[in-house]
Amino acid sequence: MPLIEAQSISHSFDYPLFKDISFTLEKSESMSITGMSGSGKSTLMHICSTMLKPDNGAVKLFDKNIYSLKKKDLIKIRREKIGIIFQAHYLFRGLSAYENIELSTILTKNSINDELLEKLKIKKVINQKIGELSGGQQQRISIARVLTKKPKIIFADEPTGNLDEKTANEVMDILFEYVKEVEGVLFLVTHEKELAKRCKYSRNLSIKGLL
Repeated sequence: MPLIEAQSISHSFDYPLFKDISFTLEKSESMSITGMSGSGKSTLMHICSTMLKPDNGAVKLFDKNIYSLKKKDLIKIRREKIGIIFQAHYLFRGLSAYENIELSTILTKNSINDELLEKLKIKKVINQKIGELSGGQQQRISIARVLTKKPKIIFADEPTGNLDEKTANEVMDILFEYVKEVEGVLFLVTHEKELAKRCKYSRNLSIKGLL
């Protein structure tokens, strides 16, 4: 059973964005989405991650057509089975790094993994307020929050955009290792060609759709 299945997705705003996109991702697989700004990379991620209904086509997560589900069932999938790493970190600046990560444990009852904090090099700043941290540290905090949730599907929109090359590769190692461990899926939006190549599949979007 595919964890993600896109069936002839089409979407537009003021102009046609993409048309008839189809793909499937099985357990432990990964796919990168690349393309110039405005080609619809983040929009495609939003559609596949339950946040935006496409003009046409269907998206199945765990063999369920997500845009035909009842609201409570859709919320359950969001809470329990998918994790989203955004370009904007969406962290609460008045809370500490630890408290921000802790928010993901409220519904899942999972505990915060010290080993993960060490791998992401954030354990030493875990008690500092978000406003005191650099953009790179905040990005790693947001990644820790998602992984603490223990989702089966990770949607990542430029997850290494604020990181230096060495740290970016280390973070991607963690994400790929995690997906393999839980037999999940990574859906990666990136401008970095070398990162894109690390995924099993890669798609390039143009303004007129898939090349």
